[in-house]
Amino acid sequence: MRRILVLGSTGSIGKQTLEVVQRHPDRLQVVGLATYRDYKTLLGQAAALGVRALGLVEPPTNGALAQSLYTGVDGLCALAQRDDVDMVVVALGGAIALKPTLAALEAGKPVALATKEVLVAAGEAVMATARKYDAPILPIDSEHSGAFQAMLAGTPPQVERLILTASGGPFRTRPLHTFDAITVEESLKHPNWDMGAKITIDSATMMNKGLEVIEAMHLFGLRLEQVEALIHPQSIVHALVEFVDGSVVAQLSLPDMRLPIQYALLYPERADSPLPRLRLEQIGQLTFESPDPARYPCLELAYAAARTGGTMPTVLNAANEVAVRAFLKRQIRFTDIARLVEKAMAAHTPQLATLENALQADAWARAFLNERLPSPA
Repeated sequence: MRRILVLGSTGSIGKQTLEVVQRHPDRLQVVGLATYRDYKTLLGQAAALGVRALGLVEPPTNGALAQSLYTGVDGLCALAQRDDVDMVVVALGGAIALKPTLAALEAGKPVALATKEVLVAAGEAVMATARKYDAPILPIDSEHSGAFQAMLAGTPPQVERLILTASGGPFRTRPLHTFDAITVEESLKHPNWDMGAKITIDSATMMNKGLEVIEAMHLFGLRLEQVEALIHPQSIVHALVEFVDGSVVAQLSLPDMRLPIQYALLYPERADSPLPRLRLEQIGQLTFESPDPARYPCLELAYAAARTGGTMPTVLNAANEVAVRAFLKRQIRFTDIARLVEKAMAAHTPQLATLENALQADAWARAFLNERLPSPA
């Protein structure tokens, strides 16, 4: 029996994780739940699953919860290090998940990682911690899970190239001259995936894919020139790995996050699943195209941050979080997201990517952009 702590249990990935766990009661058990501030949903999940170890980054001030609750980021770190936790699922949105992830790794806990910002913000420190404490990081992102599975066909030195696919989002064919008029509602209509608001906006800008490229570099020990992104509108092929002999191994499945979640939670086992099966004759065709830099400037900014290295990816990520939040609040236009991220990157002097420097760069980028945002409408 593998005992699971879910950080970010009230979000899309968290809820699907609980669904997967409930399908395998003989293999998996939830022993802890945590979220940012949605305590009502958290309490409902706890009651349904019989879970008593709960965490909130921002607890309510109305006295609705017991004092024994794990609170704040430090509380989530303590929750991640409990003796009755065998694996920690990290699905909290944004770089706030960094410290709890490190805490879990320092306690030797395997981490099933859905929060790509953890490795973008401090990938070197996180991977060094994982190696030091012999704590594996298992990817939950569909693309990284696909890459992880495809890489089993060879050894790490035999990998020549990794290709991550992207749907292209809802604006893949929209005329560029109309991008300033893109609304929040239009941006949240992803063509293939059901995800949270922030990651859905990142998919529309393809910042999501840029962050995944940086994440893959750390997760798989690859150089930037070994990782590519291709648009694949059908979202069936999630990753392709090219080996030194020219063979290409791909992982294919219908776009359903429950599959990579189950693979991470049960690894190295595979188990039956009621998920719909892929029928290629019904799909009909699989197409691929290169991303247009003019349509997806955020992807280009991510590549630029990766080339610069140091704390620049940290600033990229933090600035993007602030800009996306402002767009969702209707403070800025869709096209302002890339412009604001670029402004923060241009103002930043990168430092060595130590944990301390990453935390300072993250705070600096957030303050830099927050000072430059217009007031909410």
